[in-house]
Amino acid sequence: MKPALYSEKLTENKVQCKLCPHNCKINDGKTGICLVRKNINGELFSENYGKVCSIAFDPIEKKPLYHFYPGSIILSIGSVGCNLKCKFCQNWEISQTSVKNYPYLKDYSLTEILNIALENKQNTGIAYTYNEPTVWYEFMLDIAKQAKKNKLKNVIVTNGFINKEPLKEIINYMDAFSVDLKAFTEEFYQKYTSSKLEPVKETIKFIKGSGKHLELTNLVITDLNDNEQTFSKMIDWIAGEIGKNTVFHISRYYPTYKMNNPATSKSTLLKLYEIAKKKLNYVYLGNIRTGEGQNTFCENCRNLVVTREGYFTDSKGLDDEGCCVYCKQKIM
Repeated sequence: MKPALYSEKLTENKVQCKLCPHNCKINDGKTGICLVRKNINGELFSENYGKVCSIAFDPIEKKPLYHFYPGSIILSIGSVGCNLKCKFCQNWEISQTSVKNYPYLKDYSLTEILNIALENKQNTGIAYTYNEPTVWYEFMLDIAKQAKKNKLKNVIVTNGFINKEPLKEIINYMDAFSVDLKAFTEEFYQKYTSSKLEPVKETIKFIKGSGKHLELTNLVITDLNDNEQTFSKMIDWIAGEIGKNTVFHISRYYPTYKMNNPATSKSTLLKLYEIAKKKLNYVYLGNIRTGEGQNTFCENCRNLVVTREGYFTDSKGLDDEGCCVYCKQKIM
C-alpha cells in the first residue's frame, strides 16, 4: 500500500481521486469505482501497489502491438482493479475485483521486477497489462522510471480513461500505447462500460500528439458495436484525427462475464476489415484465424514485409530502422 497520487482532501474525511474522469468522491473506509484506491482516515492510498496477479514474458504481438519491435518478447505484468465496468470484460476475474478479494496476488518489489526484466537478454522491456494499468498508477510509474534508466522500453495496454495531468506525467516514461477504443457512441460507453467515450478520444489524440507509438484495438461485439455506419464514423475519425497510418486491430468477441451475445461472425469481421482498409493503411484481425488480416504490407510499394502465423513473426521485409527493404518507406 502506498499514498496515492492525484487526490484532494475534502471535508468530513472524504477524499476525491483525480486519476481518471470518474473523479470519485470517496468516503472514509471506501474505495473508488476501481476497487483499489481507498480512503483511509481522509487520505487516499493505492492498495494494489506491488501486488502482482501475473508476470510473464509474452510476444509483443499479444498486447497487441504489431508495429513496435515485431517478433520481440516483453515482460508483461498486471494487478487487480479497473476503472471501467465492462459487461463483456475478458479479464473480469482480475479487473472486477479488489486486493482483499483476490487470493492469488503476490508481492513484488520494484527491484525484483527490474531484475526479472534485465536478466532475459532477449527482453524488449516491460508491458503494463492484463488488468487496467492506470489504476496501478503509482507502481507503474515507479517501475517505468527505473526501466527507462536501464534502457528498457515501457508499454501500456489501456482503456484510455485517464485524466490529462496524470497522463502528461506518465507519458514521459512510456514508449508505446495500445489503446482499446471500445465503440464510437456515448450510449455504448455509458450502458456497457459505465464510463464515457470523449475522454478516451482525448487520450488518444494526446498520445498521438506526443509522438509516442500508438496502436488502437476495437473489440467487435455482436449486435452492440458492429453497426457498419457507426464503425465507418469511427474509422473516419481515426483517419482524420490520428492519421491514415494508425495501426488498427479489429478483435473478435466471445461470450464472457455478463454478456451472452454470440461470438462475432467471421463475415462481420471481414466486412468491417474491408471498411477500415479503405481509410487506414495498417488494419489487422485478432482473436480469429483467417487467411488475411495478419501480415504487414508496405503501404507505399505493397510488398509483404512482415509475415505472422499465430505468434510467430518473420520481418525479413524490414531493415534495422523499421523501413521497407524494397522502397525504404518507414513502417515501424
